[in-house]
Order: sequence, then structure tokens, then C-alpha cells
Amino acid sequence: MMKFLQNLGKSIMLPVAVLPVAAILVGIANWIIGINDGKANVVTAFLQTAGLAILNNMALLFAVGVSIGMAKKSDGTSALAGLVSWLVVTSLLAPSSVMVLLNRGFTTAAAKAGDTATNGASLVTENGQLMLQTPDVNAAFAPGAFQNAFIGILCGIIGAACYNRFKDVQLPDALSFFSGRRSVAIVTAGVSLIVALILLFIWPLLYSGLVWFGEHIVELGAVGTGLYGFFNRLLIPFGLHHALNSVFWFDVAGINDLNNFLSGKGEFGITGQYMTGFFPIMMFGLPGAALAMYVTAKTTRKKIAYGILLSGAVSSFFVGVTEPLEFAFMFLAPFLFVIHALFMGISMAISQLLPVRMGFGFSGGFVDLVLNWQNPMAQNPWIIIVMGIGWFFIYFFVFRWVILKFQLKTPGREDDDPIDPDGEGDASAGFIGTAAKFIDALGGRANITELDNCATRLRMEIDDVTKVDSGALKRAGAAGTMKPGGHSVQVIYGLNVQFVKDAMEKIMSGEVDPSTVEAAVEAVDQADEAVHAAEEQAEEQAADHAGDTTVLTKPDAKTVTLGRPMQGYAIALSEVPDKTFSSGMMGPGAAIVPTSGEVVAPADATIVTVFPTGHAIGMRLADGTEVLVHVGLDTVKMKGDGFEPLVAAGDSVTAGQPLINVDLQKIEAAGYPTVTPVIVMNDKTATVEFA
Repeated sequence: MMKFLQNLGKSIMLPVAVLPVAAILVGIANWIIGINDGKANVVTAFLQTAGLAILNNMALLFAVGVSIGMAKKSDGTSALAGLVSWLVVTSLLAPSSVMVLLNRGFTTAAAKAGDTATNGASLVTENGQLMLQTPDVNAAFAPGAFQNAFIGILCGIIGAACYNRFKDVQLPDALSFFSGRRSVAIVTAGVSLIVALILLFIWPLLYSGLVWFGEHIVELGAVGTGLYGFFNRLLIPFGLHHALNSVFWFDVAGINDLNNFLSGKGEFGITGQYMTGFFPIMMFGLPGAALAMYVTAKTTRKKIAYGILLSGAVSSFFVGVTEPLEFAFMFLAPFLFVIHALFMGISMAISQLLPVRMGFGFSGGFVDLVLNWQNPMAQNPWIIIVMGIGWFFIYFFVFRWVILKFQLKTPGREDDDPIDPDGEGDASAGFIGTAAKFIDALGGRANITELDNCATRLRMEIDDVTKVDSGALKRAGAAGTMKPGGHSVQVIYGLNVQFVKDAMEKIMSGEVDPSTVEAAVEAVDQADEAVHAAEEQAEEQAADHAGDTTVLTKPDAKTVTLGRPMQGYAIALSEVPDKTFSSGMMGPGAAIVPTSGEVVAPADATIVTVFPTGHAIGMRLADGTEVLVHVGLDTVKMKGDGFEPLVAAGDSVTAGQPLINVDLQKIEAAGYPTVTPVIVMNDKTATVEFA
């Protein structure tokens, strides 16, 4: 159940991610109206219409988005299934259909406005439609009442479930046309029919329950708003806060705070009360907490803490994405996270009591505050800044005192060794290097059964959770690791998590050569260690000569002169049509566009490794320089076809000695470039020249 709710929370973020577009359009329109003495014009009408087109159809977007998000490896079919479910359910629960299905004593052919049935129900006309006027049905099936986020999410779940179950179904030959993915929409329509019939009788009860829940929170006033803010933060580790938000932000329980604010159709002084309190905490409070954690970090670890905390604080302030910062201390110091949740609840409660209201299309950050400053529902937005300054100091002093008083292990205060002197960890090798390290720390490719991501974290199903090395994940750049239960594992990374996930998929599918990646990461590690050792030595020398006037200079970059490993013409590494090489991520170098298929040693060297597929070879020169010759791009996919290694690891070779025979025509026939990068693996400052 927990996994289901987590996936649901992640899936809800897909349609929610569309809201910033609507917020920008409506926000710009409101700004123009504000500076135009409150008068609308063609431009504002154009922008508002476009923005409201999204806001007014959020329930439909939920149906499609949730269906995509909860489907396993969706190819778009699940989105169609979610749409089909939405159309079937909402059509069957439309007022005119309900009138017939419930048979309230009317004969449909003669029914007209003003008629009264034997059971006391009556018909009225609203928006040109006949609808039942009964206490138990009217509110629940009023136009738009059932076309809300709840129904949209339900239809999305139906579409995803049908896709997951029937996308691979095989029907008899006579019906084979409808096998596989073609059956999904058909089955979804049938399931939706049944669900619509069930909802026909239980929806009035569900609707009343949701309305009661929302009204009960509203009746609690500031206390209810504060409780919402408190639990909103506490649910973040489980990824369930999105589900809670939908009750207050969208039309699930009749509150619809977010849409009412953005559309400007809410109640001034009321609308926005379930969003306002987020701004002071996200923009000011959490950055204050980040500063407190930085100043309390160990002197030798401040640089590490700086990199982690600064990026999280900037993300929180500008766009209201708080997870990278929250996960930085959530598990290291859970007591602080409870304090943070309590502060969020207090901020929400105070905001409701004050004459201040503000809303957002994405989150409570600076961008949304600026865009919605002129929104007609915005009330005294300047108070948010005043509150925020106060929260900055509250967070700073409280966090600092608690950290020092209880010796909490916040970033920079951990007992384990620092990951590297630059505070970048193995992420310095780029997303591919980080992905390779993540896969290893998760127990290898075979141990990862499912891989997905949300806004800031990887969400995975792991075969053997005991193989997950949280320490290694952290050293590789993760902000934290969470094991909610069962086989579920979440790795918190940050806003660039999508790129890490894509890189992991490339490695796991064999699209990227893991051996090459491992060599690159190892070389970067060795280079970082060498730089760190040199810095430490320089610091020691400076300490030994304290009082002397000393000038420390960096050594000149080394030029590595090599013979051409293949006949052909040389090009700059930046011209190689593969970012793994051209970006310099794997190290400095140059490349050859070969005209002959013989690979020879570019210098006297010892062979360190010959890759199993024969497409690349690594060697160590006499001065310790490690060189990689990688024949072609993506040639690992040829699985050795066209490559004949002539040497083995451990062999000593002389300049010009043949190393590999390569069939260039096979490479070209397979559709891969023959350009051959030559990379220095253990000196990022080196320059490569061909003699």
C-alpha cells in the first residue's frame, strides 16, 4: 500500500508540473492589468484564456498524467487509457445520464423543468441542462462536482492498472488485431463502466465525506491550516505530501485553493490561505537553516557542506524546491526535521490569521511570488517578506543552538570521512560517472528491478535491499537514501536527477560501455587524490615555513606527446560527436579519424587492460601516464565483431607495435563512427599532442 501511495504521489507531480505554465500566463496578464489601472485588454484576455484552459481542465490532466506516471514503462498507450476512462466515467455521471440511471420517477421523454416525481425529486434547468433537485444527489452530480481531481486521479489509476495488466495479453488468432496494447483502451472502457455504476451509488457518500473533511479543517481556522502545514512536511520522506496537497489545492473536497487563486475567481481574503505560509519558510526559513548548518560544520568539512547547502538554499529560495535541502538533514538529524515541520505549521497558521494571502502555480518560491504579486486574490504580499526575514533568523538561531546542544550530525559534521576535497564526490565524473557509482552502490544492474524518478529523487524497486550501500551512494553525490519498506528504495539527488536516471538506464541497457565508465571514474578518482595530496603537501610546507614569505605556484600543465595509434588525420577532442569524450569528462586528449584499421602503440608502455569486446585498450607509459585508445564510438555494441586484440593485459609494448586489428568497414556498416579518441586518464591538466 505504501508503494502504491508513493507512486501515486510521484505521478501527481506530472500534471502538477504543467501548472507553472498556467501561472506564468495568468501572472503576466494580472501584471498588465495591474499597471493598466485594472483594465483588461486583448493581450490580457489572450493570456488569461490560455492559462485558464490549463486550470479549468486540471482534472482531465490528472487522468492522463497519473495514468502515465503509474504505468510500468508507458509508451503512451496508458495515457489513452486514462483519457478513455475519464470520458466514460464523466459521461455516465453527467446530470442528464444520472437522471435516467437513477430513474427518479421521471419518464425521460416527457421530463421537463418543474416536473415533480413521486419520490419528491424535481427537475431544474441549470446552464441549459436538466438536473435532479434532490438533497442527496444534486450537489454530488452537479455540473463539475464530479469532474474534479479525485475523479481524474481515479481514472488515471484505472488506465494505468489496465495498461499494466493487459498490454502484453495475447488473444486468439481471430481477435489477434486487438492483442497487446490495442486491448488496453477496450478493457479500460469496460472497467470504467463498472466503476461508473459503483460511483453512481457511492459517490454521493464519498463526496459528502470529502466535503466534510475539508469543511472540518476550514472550521478549525488557523489551527486546521497549521495542522495541514505540519503534516505536509512530515509526509515528505514518504512522498505522500502530494496526495495531501490535492485535498486543499484542488477541487477534491471543494476547497480548490490553488486553482481559485490563479484564476482570480476565489474569495478575497480567504483564497490562498493554504499556500501563503509556504513562502516565508521556503524563501527565507530554510536558507536560514542552511546557514546554521554551514557555520556549525567542521572546519575541514565546510567546503563540502557549502556545496551541498548552497545549492539547496538557492533551489528553495527561487523555485520553492525544498527536498534537496530537507533531505540533507532529514535522516542525519530527524529531530531538526520535526522542528522544521512544526515551524511550517506555525507559519501556515500565522499567515491565515494575518491579512496576507498569496498563491503559486508551482511552489512557494521567489519566482511564483513575483508572478502572482498582482493577482486579484493577492493580499498584502509585502508581509510575506517581513515574515520571511523573521523566519530566517528564527531558523538560523534555533537550528544552530539545537545542532550544537545535541551535537547533531548535520552536513559537515558527520563521523565518516569526507568524500573528496572539492565537495563534489564522484559526481565530478559527470552524470555517467555518478550513475555508474549509483548502480554499484545499489548492488549492481541485476539488483535494480525498476527505475524511475520524480522531481528530486530516484524511485526504485531493489531485489535485495541489504546490498544497498547508503554510504557509497552519499559519496557518489546523493543527498540521502530512504528505504520505505519492502523492496522500495529512494535516492535523493536534486533537480538534475532526471539526467542521472537516464545515464543509469543507458549503462543498464548496454548503450554506454560500463567498463569505459569505470575506467573514467577511476581515473578521475586518482586525479582527485593526486590533487588533494598535492594541496595537503603545500599546506604542510606552508605551516613548516610559517612567517616566511612563500609563493605557491601550480606546476605547469604537462604535454603528453604520442605517436598516432592509427593512420589518419587528427582532430580536436571537442570535435568528437560524443559528449562523453568531447566534454572532456573522461579526460583530456585528441582523436584520430582513421584511414587504416591497424591500432599501434603510441609510445612505449605496459598494457593495463584490453576490453573484452576488443574495441578499447588502456596502457601506462613509462612516466606513469595512463592512456586509453577507444576505437570508434558506441562500438561496444558490436560485441567484439570486427576487433582482433593482439596483446593482453600485462604485456610490455614498444612504440609502433600492433595492438588491435580493426575492420573499419564493419564499423561503418554497423552505423557507428570510426573516429578514435585517445584520452589521458589520470591527469586532467594534461595536453595531448601527436608527433
